[in-house]
Amino acid sequence: MTAGFCYHAPVMIAIPLLFFLLGAITASFIGVVVVRLHTGESFLSGRSRCDICGATLPPSALVPIVSYVLQGRRARCCGARLSLYSPLTELLLGGLFVLAYLKLNLVLALPFVLLSFAILLALVLYDLMHQILPPSLLWVFGFSTAVGGFLTASNIGSFERTVLVALVLGAVLGLIYFFSHGKAMGFADAPLVFALALLTGSAALPGFVFTFWVGAVIGIVMLARRPRGSRMGIEVPFAPFLAIGFLLAYFTQWNPLTIVAVLH
Repeated sequence: MTAGFCYHAPVMIAIPLLFFLLGAITASFIGVVVVRLHTGESFLSGRSRCDICGATLPPSALVPIVSYVLQGRRARCCGARLSLYSPLTELLLGGLFVLAYLKLNLVLALPFVLLSFAILLALVLYDLMHQILPPSLLWVFGFSTAVGGFLTASNIGSFERTVLVALVLGAVLGLIYFFSHGKAMGFADAPLVFALALLTGSAALPGFVFTFWVGAVIGIVMLARRPRGSRMGIEVPFAPFLAIGFLLAYFTQWNPLTIVAVLH
């Protein structure tokens, strides 16, 4: 019994570690895609450069997370302090890849779910940077979530119900965009929530609820930190809230709507 455990223990550690490394490397590439997308510069070729001085970075400076730590959080080329942006996104996607593996195991749907997480990260980062969701990434995200959702559904009927819920949620955000004349959110949030619903399946409605809970909490914090007397509005991209809400529901499988049922 002990020998069997010792034999399997390295495998149980190695596989999640490999998925974490894959996620971290993917996040590093996603960072390049987000910066170069729609700039005319290819993200498939060309050397990475320092964001501060523009110097070409050596391979030793491009190792996800490790380079940031070993360099003492400073660029070797110019000594500028490095942002936490890259290591945090690498840690985040690495963790999501591990959670996806632990949730699904080695099944056919796993590569499509991992691709969905990678593209979702790109969408969130691009939205934070430009406050817009590029259609090219939305199309890829929609395809990967549709395939992943179909492969993880228990049967055709279950997937059809998921599609119906996704259409309703997408229509809700579309109506919010229409009646607010684009002031409440961008129209691209509608296809984003549709794709997220396809990915999360039965957790789509809870994810939608979580989205507005997260948005409310973050909105209150931002208003509280706003300078006293300021009347300026605050524009916040909605994609990060959608991502947090739906992923929270997807991995926890907790339905906040049960609270309403208990209260009644």
